Amino acid sequence: MALRAPRVTPGLPAEEAQGLARSLQDSNDITVFVDGTVHRLPATARDAVVDMLQRLGRGEAVSVSSIEEMLTTSQAAELAGISHTYLRNMTDRGEIPVEYRGTHRRIRLGAIMAWLETQKAQKKGADPAGPAAEEPAGQA
Repeated sequence: MALRAPRVTPGLPAEEAQGLARSLQDSNDITVFVDGTVHRLPATARDAVVDMLQRLGRGEAVSVSSIEEMLTTSQAAELAGISHTYLRNMTDRGEIPVEYRGTHRRIRLGAIMAWLETQKAQKKGADPAGPAAEEPAGQA
């Protein structure tokens, strides 16, 4: 897993922190409003938001970041529907970026997804029955 750039938020002033802490006591429902639309958070997102809010409620600074999932070559090959050997060869040729953890290769989930999108676009462009095979209107 690769850590993305975090965003650090300082702790709340004491009075605001205490009010937030009181509001979170025994709270299991976190509902957010986005542009006036109500969204009820699923359990995993709720737990993360409650944890962050509790920390702010204690007056702690909070750092929020995302982690990009790193896959083994076997996981990446399975996801892409290709053989492990073929994937290793593509990483050796530099077609798919790879990071090493010791002697073990790790591939970002985003890199595999981008490669799959490229393959889909190439296949669509090469498909004789697809839009790429059609002649422009008015030409014969």
